[in-house]
Amino acid sequence: MAFRVNGELVKDETVREEERIIRPRMLEEMPGEDPVELEARVRQWARENIIERLVLRQEALRDPEPIPEDIVEERLREVRTQSPGESGCVAPVNDDELRRELEMRFRVERLLAKVSEKVTPPKSKEISEYYKKNREQFQTPEMIHAAHIVKNVDESTGEEAARAAIEEAERELDAGAVFEELADRISDCPGRGGDLGFFHRGQMVEEFEDVVFPLDVGKRSGIFRSPFGFHIARVIARKPEGMRGLDEAKDQISRMLLEQKRQRAVEQFLDRLMSSAKVEEGA
Repeated sequence: MAFRVNGELVKDETVREEERIIRPRMLEEMPGEDPVELEARVRQWARENIIERLVLRQEALRDPEPIPEDIVEERLREVRTQSPGESGCVAPVNDDELRRELEMRFRVERLLAKVSEKVTPPKSKEISEYYKKNREQFQTPEMIHAAHIVKNVDESTGEEAARAAIEEAERELDAGAVFEELADRISDCPGRGGDLGFFHRGQMVEEFEDVVFPLDVGKRSGIFRSPFGFHIARVIARKPEGMRGLDEAKDQISRMLLEQKRQRAVEQFLDRLMSSAKVEEGA
Protein backbone atom coordinates (compact mmCIF):
# COMPACT_ATOMS: atom_id res chain seq x y z
CA MET A 1 0.00 0.00 0.00
CA ALA A 2 1.25 3.47 -0.87
CA PHE A 3 2.22 5.87 1.92
CA ARG A 4 3.83 9.27 2.42
CA VAL A 5 6.93 10.16 4.42
CA ASN A 6 6.99 13.82 5.44
CA GLY A 7 4.65 14.45 2.53
CA GLU A 8 6.71 12.53 -0.06
CA LEU A 9 4.82 9.75 -1.82
CA VAL A 10 6.06 6.17 -1.81
CA LYS A 11 4.26 4.18 -4.51
CA ASP A 12 3.12 0.56 -4.26
CA GLU A 13 5.60 -0.54 -6.91
CA THR A 14 8.49 0.93 -4.90
CA VAL A 15 7.49 -1.13 -1.89
CA ARG A 16 7.06 -4.29 -3.96
CA GLU A 17 10.50 -3.83 -5.54
CA GLU A 18 12.11 -3.41 -2.12
CA GLU A 19 10.35 -6.57 -0.93
CA ARG A 20 11.62 -8.45 -3.98
CA ILE A 21 15.19 -7.39 -3.24
CA ILE A 22 15.23 -8.33 0.45
CA ARG A 23 13.11 -11.52 0.31
CA PRO A 24 16.00 -13.86 -0.70
CA ARG A 25 18.10 -12.62 2.19
CA MET A 26 15.23 -13.09 4.63
CA LEU A 27 14.68 -16.63 3.35
CA GLU A 28 18.36 -17.37 3.90
CA GLU A 29 18.47 -15.87 7.39
CA MET A 30 15.17 -17.41 8.55
CA PRO A 31 15.06 -20.98 7.20
CA GLY A 32 11.94 -22.87 8.24
CA GLU A 33 10.07 -19.70 9.20
CA ASP A 34 6.29 -19.76 8.77
CA PRO A 35 5.62 -18.29 5.28
CA VAL A 36 2.95 -15.91 6.59
CA GLU A 37 5.23 -14.63 9.35
CA LEU A 38 8.12 -14.35 6.89
CA GLU A 39 6.10 -12.21 4.46
CA ALA A 40 4.98 -9.97 7.31
CA ARG A 41 8.63 -9.40 8.25
CA VAL A 42 9.58 -8.79 4.62
CA ARG A 43 6.90 -6.09 4.35
CA GLN A 44 7.97 -4.48 7.60
CA TRP A 45 11.66 -4.51 6.73
CA ALA A 46 11.01 -3.15 3.22
CA ARG A 47 8.92 -0.34 4.64
CA GLU A 48 11.56 0.58 7.23
CA ASN A 49 14.32 0.54 4.62
CA ILE A 50 12.40 2.90 2.36
CA ILE A 51 11.52 5.29 5.15
CA GLU A 52 15.12 5.36 6.37
CA ARG A 53 16.46 6.19 2.93
CA LEU A 54 13.83 8.86 2.38
CA VAL A 55 14.34 10.71 5.66
CA LEU A 56 18.10 10.59 5.10
CA ARG A 57 17.75 12.06 1.60
CA GLN A 58 15.29 14.68 2.83
CA GLU A 59 17.69 15.74 5.56
CA ALA A 60 20.63 15.82 3.15
CA LEU A 61 18.70 18.16 0.85
CA ARG A 62 18.40 20.69 3.68
CA ASP A 63 22.09 21.50 3.28
CA PRO A 64 22.28 24.46 0.84
CA GLU A 65 25.97 23.95 0.08
CA PRO A 66 26.31 23.13 -3.64
CA ILE A 67 27.87 19.92 -4.91
CA PRO A 68 31.24 20.43 -6.64
CA GLU A 69 30.68 19.83 -10.33
CA ASP A 70 34.05 18.15 -10.84
CA ILE A 71 33.21 15.49 -8.24
CA VAL A 72 29.91 14.66 -9.92
CA GLU A 73 31.53 14.44 -13.35
CA GLU A 74 34.29 12.20 -12.03
CA ARG A 75 31.77 9.85 -10.46
CA LEU A 76 29.71 9.88 -13.63
CA ARG A 77 32.74 8.75 -15.62
CA GLU A 78 33.44 5.98 -13.10
CA VAL A 79 29.87 4.68 -13.18
CA ARG A 80 29.79 4.65 -16.97
CA THR A 81 32.75 2.23 -16.96
CA GLN A 82 31.07 -0.16 -14.51
CA SER A 83 28.33 -2.74 -14.85
CA PRO A 84 24.95 -1.97 -13.21
CA GLY A 85 25.76 -4.39 -10.41
CA GLU A 86 29.09 -2.76 -9.65
CA SER A 87 27.76 0.79 -9.70
CA GLY A 88 24.50 0.11 -7.88
CA CYS A 89 22.62 1.89 -10.67
CA VAL A 90 19.87 0.54 -12.83
CA ALA A 91 20.72 0.74 -16.51
CA PRO A 92 19.97 2.16 -18.91
CA VAL A 93 19.57 5.67 -17.53
CA ASN A 94 20.45 8.93 -19.21
CA ASP A 95 23.23 11.15 -17.93
CA ASP A 96 20.88 13.72 -16.41
CA GLU A 97 19.10 11.10 -14.29
CA LEU A 98 22.37 9.49 -13.32
CA ARG A 99 23.91 12.85 -12.46
CA ARG A 100 20.98 13.67 -10.14
CA GLU A 101 21.34 10.31 -8.42
CA LEU A 102 25.08 10.77 -7.96
CA GLU A 103 24.55 14.26 -6.58
CA MET A 104 22.08 12.84 -4.09
CA ARG A 105 24.49 10.11 -3.04
CA PHE A 106 27.19 12.71 -2.47
CA ARG A 107 24.83 14.81 -0.34
CA VAL A 108 24.00 11.80 1.82
CA GLU A 109 27.68 10.87 2.17
CA ARG A 110 28.51 14.45 3.15
CA LEU A 111 25.72 14.50 5.71
CA LEU A 112 26.84 11.25 7.34
CA ALA A 113 30.46 12.45 7.34
CA LYS A 114 29.38 15.58 9.24
CA VAL A 115 27.43 13.46 11.73
CA SER A 116 30.43 11.24 12.45
CA GLU A 117 33.21 13.86 12.30
CA LYS A 118 32.34 15.11 15.78
CA VAL A 119 33.18 11.73 17.30
CA THR A 120 36.35 11.88 19.40
CA PRO A 121 39.05 9.19 19.22
CA PRO A 122 39.05 6.63 22.05
CA LYS A 123 41.10 7.45 25.12
CA SER A 124 44.05 5.35 26.26
CA LYS A 125 41.94 3.88 29.06
CA GLU A 126 39.29 2.68 26.59
CA ILE A 127 41.97 1.06 24.44
CA SER A 128 43.63 -0.73 27.36
CA GLU A 129 40.29 -1.92 28.74
CA TYR A 130 39.33 -3.36 25.37
CA TYR A 131 42.69 -5.12 25.14
CA LYS A 132 42.28 -6.67 28.60
CA LYS A 133 38.75 -7.90 27.87
CA ASN A 134 39.54 -9.25 24.41
CA ARG A 135 43.05 -10.65 24.70
CA GLU A 136 42.10 -13.73 22.67
CA GLN A 137 41.76 -11.50 19.60
CA PHE A 138 45.47 -10.70 19.74
CA GLN A 139 46.82 -14.24 19.77
CA THR A 140 49.29 -14.67 16.93
CA PRO A 141 49.99 -18.01 15.22
CA GLU A 142 53.44 -19.32 14.42
CA MET A 143 54.80 -17.48 11.38
CA ILE A 144 57.77 -18.02 9.12
CA HIS A 145 59.58 -15.77 6.69
CA ALA A 146 60.53 -17.71 3.56
CA ALA A 147 61.76 -17.29 0.02
CA HIS A 148 61.46 -19.66 -2.91
CA ILE A 149 62.50 -20.45 -6.44
CA VAL A 150 59.66 -21.82 -8.55
CA LYS A 151 59.36 -23.27 -12.04
CA ASN A 152 55.70 -23.40 -12.98
CA VAL A 153 54.01 -26.26 -14.76
CA ASP A 154 51.44 -24.74 -17.10
CA GLU A 155 50.29 -24.53 -20.71
CA SER A 156 53.67 -23.21 -21.89
CA THR A 157 55.94 -25.40 -19.71
CA GLY A 158 55.47 -29.12 -19.26
CA GLU A 159 56.34 -31.29 -16.27
CA GLU A 160 59.66 -32.50 -17.64
CA ALA A 161 60.91 -29.06 -18.67
CA ALA A 162 59.97 -27.52 -15.32
CA ARG A 163 61.62 -30.38 -13.46
CA ALA A 164 64.81 -30.04 -15.49
CA ALA A 165 64.93 -26.27 -14.83
CA ILE A 166 64.52 -26.63 -11.07
CA GLU A 167 67.15 -29.38 -10.97
CA GLU A 168 69.58 -27.03 -12.69
CA ALA A 169 68.76 -24.40 -10.06
CA GLU A 170 69.50 -26.89 -7.30
CA ARG A 171 72.89 -27.74 -8.86
CA GLU A 172 73.78 -24.04 -8.94
CA LEU A 173 72.81 -23.64 -5.29
CA ASP A 174 74.91 -26.67 -4.34
CA ALA A 175 77.80 -25.06 -6.21
CA GLY A 176 77.52 -21.90 -4.10
CA ALA A 177 75.07 -19.65 -5.96
CA VAL A 178 73.38 -16.98 -3.85
CA PHE A 179 69.73 -17.97 -3.35
CA GLU A 180 68.30 -14.48 -3.84
CA GLU A 181 70.32 -13.80 -6.98
CA LEU A 182 69.35 -17.12 -8.49
CA ALA A 183 65.68 -16.55 -7.67
CA ASP A 184 65.68 -13.22 -9.48
CA ARG A 185 67.49 -14.73 -12.46
CA ILE A 186 65.59 -17.95 -13.12
CA SER A 187 62.47 -18.19 -10.96
CA ASP A 188 59.05 -17.85 -12.57
CA CYS A 189 58.25 -15.42 -9.72
CA PRO A 190 61.28 -13.12 -9.94
CA GLY A 191 61.79 -10.00 -7.84
CA ARG A 192 62.78 -9.45 -4.23
CA GLY A 193 64.95 -12.56 -4.35
CA GLY A 194 61.90 -14.79 -4.17
CA ASP A 195 60.97 -13.29 -0.79
CA LEU A 196 57.46 -14.27 0.34
CA GLY A 197 57.50 -12.30 3.58
CA PHE A 198 56.04 -13.65 6.82
CA PHE A 199 53.03 -15.97 6.64
CA HIS A 200 51.19 -18.41 8.88
CA ARG A 201 49.62 -21.76 8.13
CA GLY A 202 46.60 -21.47 5.88
CA GLN A 203 48.00 -18.66 3.74
CA MET A 204 49.93 -20.86 1.33
CA VAL A 205 48.99 -24.13 -0.34
CA GLU A 206 49.28 -27.14 1.95
CA GLU A 207 52.07 -28.79 -0.09
CA PHE A 208 54.24 -25.70 0.34
CA GLU A 209 53.56 -25.28 4.06
CA ASP A 210 54.20 -28.95 4.83
CA VAL A 211 57.75 -28.52 3.52
CA VAL A 212 58.76 -25.10 4.80
CA PHE A 213 57.32 -25.07 8.32
CA PRO A 214 59.53 -27.93 9.60
CA LEU A 215 62.70 -26.28 8.22
CA ASP A 216 65.12 -24.55 10.58
CA VAL A 217 66.02 -20.91 10.04
CA GLY A 218 68.67 -20.57 7.33
CA LYS A 219 67.98 -24.00 5.86
CA ARG A 220 66.64 -24.72 2.40
CA SER A 221 64.52 -27.53 1.14
CA GLY A 222 65.09 -29.97 -1.63
CA ILE A 223 62.94 -29.93 -4.74
CA PHE A 224 59.25 -30.41 -4.06
CA ARG A 225 56.01 -30.22 -6.02
CA SER A 226 52.95 -28.03 -5.41
CA PRO A 227 49.87 -27.44 -7.58
CA PHE A 228 51.83 -24.60 -9.23
CA GLY A 229 54.96 -26.51 -10.13
CA PHE A 230 58.38 -27.28 -8.62
CA HIS A 231 59.93 -25.30 -5.76
CA ILE A 232 63.04 -24.90 -3.71
CA ALA A 233 62.40 -22.92 -0.51
CA ARG A 234 64.53 -21.32 2.18
CA VAL A 235 63.46 -20.19 5.65
CA ILE A 236 64.77 -16.75 6.59
CA ALA A 237 63.19 -16.19 10.02
CA ARG A 238 60.55 -17.57 12.33
CA LYS A 239 58.12 -16.04 14.85
CA PRO A 240 56.70 -18.39 17.49
CA GLU A 241 53.06 -18.47 18.46
CA GLY A 242 52.31 -15.77 21.00
CA MET A 243 50.38 -12.68 22.00
CA ARG A 244 50.60 -9.23 20.49
CA GLY A 245 51.38 -6.68 23.16
CA LEU A 246 49.22 -3.64 23.86
CA ASP A 247 51.78 -1.30 22.26
CA GLU A 248 51.64 -3.32 19.05
CA ALA A 249 47.85 -3.62 19.04
CA LYS A 250 46.80 -0.16 20.24
CA ASP A 251 46.60 1.48 16.79
CA GLN A 252 44.37 -1.32 15.50
CA ILE A 253 42.15 -1.10 18.59
CA SER A 254 41.95 2.68 18.32
CA ARG A 255 40.82 2.52 14.68
CA MET A 256 38.24 -0.15 15.47
CA LEU A 257 36.78 1.67 18.49
CA LEU A 258 36.65 4.95 16.56
CA GLU A 259 34.76 3.27 13.72
CA GLN A 260 32.32 1.75 16.22
CA LYS A 261 31.71 5.20 17.70
CA ARG A 262 31.07 6.64 14.26
CA GLN A 263 28.61 3.89 13.43
CA ARG A 264 26.74 4.46 16.70
CA ALA A 265 26.59 8.19 16.00
CA VAL A 266 25.09 7.53 12.56
CA GLU A 267 22.61 5.00 13.98
CA GLN A 268 21.47 7.43 16.67
CA PHE A 269 21.11 10.17 14.07
CA LEU A 270 18.96 7.90 11.89
CA ASP A 271 16.87 6.90 14.88
CA ARG A 272 16.12 10.56 15.57
CA LEU A 273 15.14 11.16 11.94
CA MET A 274 12.92 8.07 11.90
CA SER A 275 11.20 8.92 15.18
CA SER A 276 10.34 12.44 14.04
CA ALA A 277 9.21 11.45 10.54
CA LYS A 278 5.54 11.89 9.69
CA VAL A 279 4.31 8.73 7.96
CA GLU A 280 0.80 8.81 6.48
CA GLU A 281 -0.98 5.86 4.89
CA GLY A 282 -2.47 6.11 1.42
CA ALA A 283 -1.64 8.14 -1.65
